Amino acid sequence: MIRAITLFIFFMCNVVNAQSQYETGMKQAFGLWEEDKATEASALFERIAAAEKTNWLPLYYVALVNTTEAFKTKDKQTISALLAKAQSAQDTADALSPDNAELLVMQAMINTAWIVADPMTNGMKLSAPTNELYAKAIVIAPNNPRVVFNKAQFAIGSAKFFGNDTKPMCAEIERSISLFANFKPETPFSPKWGKERAEAALAECGK
Repeated sequence: MIRAITLFIFFMCNVVNAQSQYETGMKQAFGLWEEDKATEASALFERIAAAEKTNWLPLYYVALVNTTEAFKTKDKQTISALLAKAQSAQDTADALSPDNAELLVMQAMINTAWIVADPMTNGMKLSAPTNELYAKAIVIAPNNPRVVFNKAQFAIGSAKFFGNDTKPMCAEIERSISLFANFKPETPFSPKWGKERAEAALAECGK
């Protein structure tokens, strides 16, 4: 009996220690990203993902960090490398958490980065699949602010290209801001970004 209790306590201590290491690592990775050290942040998220083999969140942030960086450069080789890393992490995360609205948005963002990098080559090829991703995400999580905002923002890009009215999309961006205000992430490290981007996008609506 004493041996069983001892083993249980030892097991629980290991669980608590692993959780503590995960939390510490995630906080450090976010800190690096906030300091504009994207490469270091991505590498740390990758190391966390290697240790947390059933957790999709570190992989999500590998994809998010690298995709965000891809939007910041025009160098095609750099974009390709960043998006390849993002896609690799995304594919693994998808396998761990299928039909996840946050991951559907992430894949749509990767697609959008490819479109922005080379509209002539990737626009026709990726626009329809990206719309399908958002359509699926909105069914799964109709009140997720990132789903609503990113879907509307992508639609605005298409509407402007074809000279269509953007007012319906702007209304959705405005709705997303209300959703952001009431959104409660499932865990301390679950996605919660986007409100500032939505507010900036709304300010540009109609211009």
